[in-house]
Amino acid sequence: MFGTHFYHEKIRKSVSLFGRLFNNIYVIRKNASGGVLNQLKVPLSYAPRKKFLERIRQNTDLYTDEKVAIKLPRMSFEITSFVYDNTRQLTKTSNFKGRGQKLNDENQFPKAQRFYSPVPYTISFDLNIYAKSQDDALQVVEQILPTFNPQYTVTIKTFPEEYPEFKEDIPIAIIGVAFSDDFEAEMSQRRTIVYTLSFEMKVSFFGPIANSTVIRKSVADIFFRQSGAEGDSDIRAETITVTPNPTTVMGMPDSDYGFDTLVDLAFDDSA
Repeated sequence: MFGTHFYHEKIRKSVSLFGRLFNNIYVIRKNASGGVLNQLKVPLSYAPRKKFLERIRQNTDLYTDEKVAIKLPRMSFEITSFVYDNTRQLTKTSNFKGRGQKLNDENQFPKAQRFYSPVPYTISFDLNIYAKSQDDALQVVEQILPTFNPQYTVTIKTFPEEYPEFKEDIPIAIIGVAFSDDFEAEMSQRRTIVYTLSFEMKVSFFGPIANSTVIRKSVADIFFRQSGAEGDSDIRAETITVTPNPTTVMGMPDSDYGFDTLVDLAFDDSA
């Protein structure tokens, strides 16, 4: 069962896809008259929430510590769980075939590849928004919520190099919003407002790709069915052999080729 190495980078692509949805969010700060003071792009990184909160609340010593305090607003996200989704499981016979990559040796034909039915999983993400003021945090939240109603679907190329025409829809749904504020802490402690948005991503994991030789010759034998006590075995009438013309055809969708059919009669019925 195991021993055949394969790696489609599906989890890595899922993390990258989720992060790219939120890597272009800005916060605008205005003065009392409504004029724009500055515009900040909110940084985004993959990190656990606890790690970020500890880093934000550290008291930096400018004389002995080279680290500086983290500037807010900021965002981080992390994977929280993997759950098997049996509602999207297809039958085991739901597979598709494709033509393998072009080989370096022109005399060798590419292999036919079979992709078996994928296994569906739901990946849960938490997106954490950190800010010093409610206005900064709410600007980020309100730029995200209208996009998910409550689901947003992204189309990706699962195998961009081997099969660029194969595309997959990835639904991402928001399932909850949580809020926390440490304003009741000591006056010396830095205030941090945190909004946590929970998401679910529907992904499918493909197993190893099975390789097989492309069929380039089809042979069919046709028999006369015998009946009676004496004839208990069938008699071959003819053999039909079909081959592509030319035989070196690569089988591309835009290829222009035909087929040669050879009929070999087992007996001469002209008499």
